[in-house]
Amino acid sequence: MSTEPETTEEAEPGAPGADTADGAAEDAKAAAGDATAPAEGGGAEASGDTEASEGAAQLSEAEAELAAQRLERERIERRKAEKQGPVEAGAKLSGKAADLLAAVRAVESGEKPVATAFREPEPAPRRVAQEPVRRPQPMASPAAAPSAAAPEVVEAVRAVLTEGGAPDALAAQVVAALGEGADEQLRDNPWQLLRVFGVRPEQADGFARALLGAECGPDDERRGRALTVWLLEQAALAGHTALDAPALTAALAQRSVPDPDAAVQSTLAEGEALVFQDALDTAAPVQEEGAEEGEERPVRVLVGLERYALAEESLADGLARVMNSVPKEDGSAAEWEQAVTSATRSAAELIRAVAGHGLVLHTGGDASQAEAAALLHAARGLGLRGWAATHTPGGRDRFTAQPALRDLPDGAEEGVGTPVATVAGLLSGAEGPGRDADGAFDLDLLVVLDAPQLDVETAAVLAESLPDGARLVLSGDPGVLWSTGPGRVFADLLAARACPQVASRTPDPGPIGELVSGVGIGELNQVEAPGKEVVIVPVRDAGEAVHRTVQLVADSVPRAIGIPAEQTQVIAPGHGGAVGTRALNTALKERLNPGPGRFGGFDPGDRIAYSPTPGRSVPGHVVKADAEGLHLECAGLPVVVPKEGVEQSVRHGWALTAHQAVGSRWPAVVVVLPGDAAQSLTRPWVYTAFGRAERHLSVVHGVEGALQRAVAEVPPKPRTTRLPALLKAQVPAAG
Repeated sequence: MSTEPETTEEAEPGAPGADTADGAAEDAKAAAGDATAPAEGGGAEASGDTEASEGAAQLSEAEAELAAQRLERERIERRKAEKQGPVEAGAKLSGKAADLLAAVRAVESGEKPVATAFREPEPAPRRVAQEPVRRPQPMASPAAAPSAAAPEVVEAVRAVLTEGGAPDALAAQVVAALGEGADEQLRDNPWQLLRVFGVRPEQADGFARALLGAECGPDDERRGRALTVWLLEQAALAGHTALDAPALTAALAQRSVPDPDAAVQSTLAEGEALVFQDALDTAAPVQEEGAEEGEERPVRVLVGLERYALAEESLADGLARVMNSVPKEDGSAAEWEQAVTSATRSAAELIRAVAGHGLVLHTGGDASQAEAAALLHAARGLGLRGWAATHTPGGRDRFTAQPALRDLPDGAEEGVGTPVATVAGLLSGAEGPGRDADGAFDLDLLVVLDAPQLDVETAAVLAESLPDGARLVLSGDPGVLWSTGPGRVFADLLAARACPQVASRTPDPGPIGELVSGVGIGELNQVEAPGKEVVIVPVRDAGEAVHRTVQLVADSVPRAIGIPAEQTQVIAPGHGGAVGTRALNTALKERLNPGPGRFGGFDPGDRIAYSPTPGRSVPGHVVKADAEGLHLECAGLPVVVPKEGVEQSVRHGWALTAHQAVGSRWPAVVVVLPGDAAQSLTRPWVYTAFGRAERHLSVVHGVEGALQRAVAEVPPKPRTTRLPALLKAQVPAAG
């Protein structure tokens, strides 16, 4: 029995999870063995071809044709003999092709983690649409976009895949990854198959052996380049925007690349990755005795993909512009001071900081959102076009209900309502104020809640979209899990100290707030809970953990606390394992909404987690299914998911992972900690999971002392990013 690591749990439908680092090392050793093995029968085929060509010169045309057909049949029989046996992969394939297709489908559906050399992998980074739309529109469905490639292009790729023993069902994904001429690119470099999401190095090695025969080897320069890019992509899934060069070369060596340095240099020469030299901070500013005058500071060499390098540079530029620009005129200093005097202490500090600065960081728990609401109220009263953005629709609804936003001065713009949107809706134009003639947000102040959830690409688009003179406030709880995409924007900005920071003094109330606050500083305290706000339920094994979880949701919490099952959320450390979200959802569905699962495993009334993009979940429920697809209701809006998109974007949602749950809260939460979750627990995970509860928290406890150790000793896993160095160059105060 095993539980996927914390980062594996966060993978959304269609996004990868992760193996442990040790498991990845073993996979690398296995892949190395495959890569060094010569293609079986390669020499025999070459010899046979030579003999056939010599004999053909003395045969008639008909006899030559028959001989060629015999040779082809023999080649096919040899290839069949090499295959291991039928594997149920859904496409009547067998052997290696079936294994590869099954592996890709398993990773895409979230059933199986993707191999990685790094700890804490995350879901694939998100691409954010930027098309400006003036007024809110209904939530979009993830209709499978038809392939823009011509059918003949897909057919050509399908032929290459079949020849190499790979499933032809991957043809459309290969074309999407490689573009026009994908078949030629695949023939020229079979390891380009690694560009398809879910394909592992050992599978790409097998495909290359089938196409190249004896020419295939671990020292192939093309293999080294493809593996370098793949490793950088895996690092992005783990949250890194770049990798230290020594870590990259070590990972390449684990995968039997004979000359890792040469592989990296070749990748850089081809423009498939970029290299950076960032100056390291020195321990003491005083020059050491004996050091030469003008001696260069030590640097670290980083290698990264262009996509994330450009995003971080764009983010640093955008934030520097916000910090250095003069805020728009928005009332006199006396008017700002009047707003300060009418606010609470923490809210007053926030309002005063925003009055004089373009960028302000605001930290605090859930209760601190009242201060952000007071700021928005004050800004509206001064005539500013102020807007707020949250991570989830549930977070948007909770923030909208803040007392300070019920009666905004001068209201919001006609037809818009309370000026609160989701980050995704704001960027896509489906929510928010729209954009001006220059393509910038039509606002003067943007308050971003749940700021730790901003990955570097999303943050870069937000910063680029702000008009000159606009103010930006990033507000959030620094103790929660970081973004599912690469980067640690909020943490990097807090560490840089390049702009004002306001820490909330408003504590989260009640026993749950006391418990979570203790976890935040590394202490697991026993709290007084006279109203059964916090309950610990010890369990001995996986079976008991599942049984007690179902009992709590369906019976104990509704009966003892008065919170119905539909308002109780289960949170588990991972998707897989005997007590992962999949096992828990199966048990909860059987108890709460039994049915045959006629619509791709779903029935009307099922609670679901819908992912319009990898890394972002929206809770909802199934309404019905018809020829159009699966009909959902998410955040009060109708969504139709085409049949072909259900497997990738919809999961049962009685049980979620902590990353799926971050940004949302429920009246009651049941956190499940089975014994095999001990190694994956961290303080941010516990802090995030416990903090999702509003009135009641039950902890199904099977990890013994590991919970206390995780809270006291296991901080967030580090991420390699370039934003701090870029900020120092852009903003002198950051140095």
